[in-house]
Amino acid sequence: MIHTYAAMSDPVSWLMIEAGWRVLAADGSDLGRVDEVAGDDSADIFDGLAVAGSALGKPRYVLSEQVAEITQGVVRLSLTREQFAALGEFLEPASSEEIEAGDKKGFGGELGAEARKIEGEVFAPTQRHEHSMNIWRRIAFFLRRSRR
Repeated sequence: MIHTYAAMSDPVSWLMIEAGWRVLAADGSDLGRVDEVAGDDSADIFDGLAVAGSALGKPRYVLSEQVAEITQGVVRLSLTREQFAALGEFLEPASSEEIEAGDKKGFGGELGAEARKIEGEVFAPTQRHEHSMNIWRRIAFFLRRSRR
């Protein structure tokens, strides 16, 4: 069953988009949810969106030029459902910095620092090139989307 939605509010800036916002095709049919926004907010440069079409599916990358309208909680694309389905997978950018373990004062601090280090290695390992989102990151994004 395909649901369609009509725009219900005034347009907003791309800077307002959050994980979990609905993403609609040009005809108003539901395509999925925003996983991540790609851009440089300090320079007001909007590159695109990572959009999850299913709970744990690999997100697709939508270029900013393919976004037709942004209203509170909803991003409408200029694409059809078929065009969206043909989009490439969102590739996370290369990372060059490691997550630091932080303050290690006392036994509890050492455990917390080690937990943060392991979390960084599992959820956001250092990568030297663009890469697919691993299953643990997809689960984390699913949980983040479902909280909204």
